[in-house]
Amino acid sequence: MRKEDVVNGMKLMLATMVVVMLSALTEASAQQRVQYTQYMFDGSIINPAYAGADEALSMTFIYRNQWSGVEGAPESQTMSAHTLFKDKQVGVGLIFNHDKIGVHKTLNIGSNYAYHLNLSSKKVLSFGLQAGVNNRRADYASLAAQANNDPSISNADISETYFDFGAGLYFRTPQFHLGYSIPEVIPNEIALNDSTTTRLSDLNHFIFSKLMIDISQQIQLTPSVLLKYLNGVPLSYDINLNATYRKVITTGISYRKQESIDFILRLQVTPQFQFGYSYDYPIGDISNLSNASHEIMARYLFEFKQANVASPR
Repeated sequence: MRKEDVVNGMKLMLATMVVVMLSALTEASAQQRVQYTQYMFDGSIINPAYAGADEALSMTFIYRNQWSGVEGAPESQTMSAHTLFKDKQVGVGLIFNHDKIGVHKTLNIGSNYAYHLNLSSKKVLSFGLQAGVNNRRADYASLAAQANNDPSISNADISETYFDFGAGLYFRTPQFHLGYSIPEVIPNEIALNDSTTTRLSDLNHFIFSKLMIDISQQIQLTPSVLLKYLNGVPLSYDINLNATYRKVITTGISYRKQESIDFILRLQVTPQFQFGYSYDYPIGDISNLSNASHEIMARYLFEFKQANVASPR
């Protein structure tokens, strides 16, 4: 197959996915997948096709304390690791995620697989798959003390484990990235009683794009956008602008639709180690109900050498 055919097929596939996503707007009750503010620094968190794109073993840890100071507010921790097998153009990775909202807890362990197709010396199209195990638990027994030990509450614990999988596409050049992903493609329901069910998972659609612009030899600007859609939830988006000085200090600002204005600081402590912090200031109606959110990130790239060429790029 000619590379031109692959590129044209990619364009057609992305266009079809966008049409399907926008035409799927229907009324339903659902919740968005947990979303971090510093996702742009490790694409594997939202797209399995990114696994191995750093061309080195990459490990990232993110901790998010949402609505700090509010009892029962969400807390999330994610650890991801991925690497590239250059000879086979294959990237593999693992991702662990733990979320807690009040008495509800979610633990996800997943594996990422990506195949990277070189369209030219500077253009790569990646195809990714993700498979994982989810455990969701509602610990209503912990509320028994607040409800005078009501047996109907103390016996209402729910725990469910199920498999799911996801998929993604990622196109990148040294100056431009574009990705589309569906992190979970298997809806799941848990029965709360004989007549009521609660949907625990639905299809999340992510489209991410960023552009790297060299203003000078010392300053680079990176505007980016993330579109997020979940059935029954209005289309949401993040608009970001990061500025990097001498590849050491990155400062950024993001706008999350009707939710927050986010401030980002990232430090390249060593050539391999990065540390990041973000502060989300709530806006709109949500500002009356919540406090600011805090997020920290630590990332390490294990550089390796092959044929006297150091990686990552």
